[in-house]
Amino acid sequence: MLLSIKTKLKLNKSQATVMSKHAGIARFTYNWGLATWICQKITQYAFDNLGDSFSLFFSKKAGYPKFKKKGHHDSFTIDAGGKPIPVGGTSIKLPTIGWVKTYEGLPHTTCKSITISRTADSWFIAFAYEQEYEPTVKQHDVVGVDLGVKELATLSTGVVFPNPKHYKTHLSKLRRLSKELSRKTKGSSNRFKAKQRLAKHHAKVANLRKNTLHQITTYLGKNHATIVVEDLNVSGLLSNHKLAQVIADCGFYEFKRQLEYKAKKFGCEVIIADRWFPSSKTCSNCGHIQDMPRAERTYNCGNCGHSMDRDLNAAINLSRLAFIVKAYRGITAPMLPMN
Repeated sequence: MLLSIKTKLKLNKSQATVMSKHAGIARFTYNWGLATWICQKITQYAFDNLGDSFSLFFSKKAGYPKFKKKGHHDSFTIDAGGKPIPVGGTSIKLPTIGWVKTYEGLPHTTCKSITISRTADSWFIAFAYEQEYEPTVKQHDVVGVDLGVKELATLSTGVVFPNPKHYKTHLSKLRRLSKELSRKTKGSSNRFKAKQRLAKHHAKVANLRKNTLHQITTYLGKNHATIVVEDLNVSGLLSNHKLAQVIADCGFYEFKRQLEYKAKKFGCEVIIADRWFPSSKTCSNCGHIQDMPRAERTYNCGNCGHSMDRDLNAAINLSRLAFIVKAYRGITAPMLPMN
């Protein structure tokens, strides 16, 4: 299988300057290509990056490509002219740049190309490499995962992962740093420093969120043979301005992305339940379906009187969906009994 890795570089000042120059060249090339495209002088295939941007635009997944700005998503990709690039340990020799160090050890392997990017004042390298599957011994055959705001993930096995709400926890400091930035004179060195402080804090919050999601998805992939999650309409949920901030802080899209590639890594299966599947409205005891207002935290069945936490009830219903899917595929599997 093909895995990707991204890690922080340990650079001195001269090396950081070289990285900035390379990012500047890549930015100039992209902007030149976009300007030339607007003038109708080249095709979209001239540059892969710009071509990808136009592909997203034409498929209505993104807006029209915009010119890149210095300091915003600085990155560039390098290769060795088609030759494999050896990596491993805490040092790596980058083509045209030379030796640089990393903070963590890299796997001893080779890659075709390396992407270097900047987040706040830190530089990172990312590359893809091939690795064998690492199937693990599973503790559970099937698990249903109910994602939410109050509890980030509730499993049908009874395990609950609370929502740390990293953005809300750091919101006061983010506001203070944003206010400090707005008060600085444009073009001054103090404004640059304030901008770096704000960017570093945003990066810290993003890293905390990703770390939480990595812990959950790794636990799911290592310990469960089949994982059932619901297909959330994230863009629709974000349109609710009252809940947009807390929903964005959950990172549902990143959760799904991590789970899908870790399923391949650890040898398990992920089943995405249809977004209209009534997991929250269905009684896990008798199958009765009833409306469930968002404020109701306990499912009280109007048919059999069964009472259960709404998230756990939904997770159990999702886990049963796995047996329905496997039966439809012709795979013999016992159905989980009603409680």
